[in-house]
Amino acid sequence: MPDRTSTAVWEGDVAQGRGTMKIGAGAWEGPYSFKSRFEDGAGTNPEELIAAAHAGCYSMALSSALGKAGHPPRRVATKAHVALEKTAEGFRIPRIRLETAATVPGIDDARFQEIAEQAKQNCPVSKVLSGAEITLEAKLEH
Repeated sequence: MPDRTSTAVWEGDVAQGRGTMKIGAGAWEGPYSFKSRFEDGAGTNPEELIAAAHAGCYSMALSSALGKAGHPPRRVATKAHVALEKTAEGFRIPRIRLETAATVPGIDDARFQEIAEQAKQNCPVSKVLSGAEITLEAKLEH
């Protein structure tokens, strides 16, 4: 399997500077700044990109787990909330909350919840982010 890469360039000091992040071979490129990370400024930030990666990975992991259990989904939609907090030691990401909703024919909620939790444990991005508390709210849609 190939290695995946992204790049970031930052110019200037942290408070007044600005940067650009680029995903892969140019699938997306956009600006980031102190204001887009710590306030409500225009642009993105590393935490949003972590959230996008986690939501995408988890959606695929849940789809795979459901399919292997004999319940292929029609749709899986996931939103990841990544918390950034300032502590005495500096900034850290203490928790990530996943919210997922899936349309899955022929499955009861108890089995769906079991598979959703297993997918959270087995998602490669969940594994790499395991230093944060990762919670899951899974909703079965009909």
